[in-house]
Amino acid sequence: MTEEKIRTSPLQEYYEKLGASFWQEEDIIKIKSFGDLDVELHSLYEGVALRDISAGGVIELKGNDALDLLNRISTNSVKNLIKEDVKDTIFVTEKGRIIDVAKLVNFGSHLIMLTSSEHQLKVLRWIQKYIITDDVVASDVTGKFAILELIGPQADSFISLVCGKVVNEIHYDKFRIIDAEGTIFFLMKLKDVNDNSKFIIISEPGSGKRLLEFMINNSGPFDFSLIGEDAYEAYRIERGIPKAPNELNDEFNPHEAKLLGIVDFNKGCYIGQEVIARLDTYQKAQKFLTGLKFEENPERSLVYKLTDAEGNDAGLVTSIGYSPKCKKAIGLGYVRKEFIEEGTLLSAVSVNGKINVTVYSTPFKK
Repeated sequence: MTEEKIRTSPLQEYYEKLGASFWQEEDIIKIKSFGDLDVELHSLYEGVALRDISAGGVIELKGNDALDLLNRISTNSVKNLIKEDVKDTIFVTEKGRIIDVAKLVNFGSHLIMLTSSEHQLKVLRWIQKYIITDDVVASDVTGKFAILELIGPQADSFISLVCGKVVNEIHYDKFRIIDAEGTIFFLMKLKDVNDNSKFIIISEPGSGKRLLEFMINNSGPFDFSLIGEDAYEAYRIERGIPKAPNELNDEFNPHEAKLLGIVDFNKGCYIGQEVIARLDTYQKAQKFLTGLKFEENPERSLVYKLTDAEGNDAGLVTSIGYSPKCKKAIGLGYVRKEFIEEGTLLSAVSVNGKINVTVYSTPFKK
């Protein structure tokens, strides 16, 4: 029997010295907090926040047929991805249900795919299932890199402090290799849900640690903070960002998850294409991801189903959190389309009884 591999950031010891607290979910260790939730939330909303996402899944693909294979088994058009391109795509089952959302990064000699930590093994096995005569080798390289995400309205200005004017030369959905006085890393430039710039950094662990130290010691006038999952979860739910396994799993399809922006309806066939196309053509999706406001504090460990006043099925709750902006418990859930209008009153039903819930469009506002 093989020993279970615990996945965590290669910089965990460094974070421990900074006072971080951690929590473990199955075989994954994540950063809970760096001690002051209010400071972390402020950096997300008003400044620039740095989140370590190294424990997420990382798959390396090599071989001449890698892009062609991925194009045949995922929703987005990736066949013509060129070096330094970054693109999201969805892996779905034959029934059009979500396996995972992945970020594909083309390094020229090979590809790196960033997946959720929870579904990385499913994605790897799914890819390997369809490698028959293709010149493709897919392997798990999770944990070999320090992977950092910079989020917040000050992210663009802050990373320019670190990297210089080269940041302005990087187009969105592209990456560039950066040499900051001997500290080498790859910098991706992306857009967040608020249409602000955000950045993902991939580096060797030693370079990642030096880069972190530089950022901490040279944050200057910026509202900069390292953040843990407690702060990010509140931010994620407020903005309606789906995650695995809560909202992204094989119970739901890209229509329901509102992810059609990374589905290409004009490319050729792919696994699950017929189902997704039929749902689009005939508008057959029956429920959609949306926000929820709770009148009482729900128990996060319980399963909540949604019902209308007559007890009819109205959907289910997938994520629960607390909103500092709304000063109220909020959540995400898949709500049947006849109840999706903002302001609709529903009940969240668990083994402990009912809680009144209001349907609310994301992002949440005060």
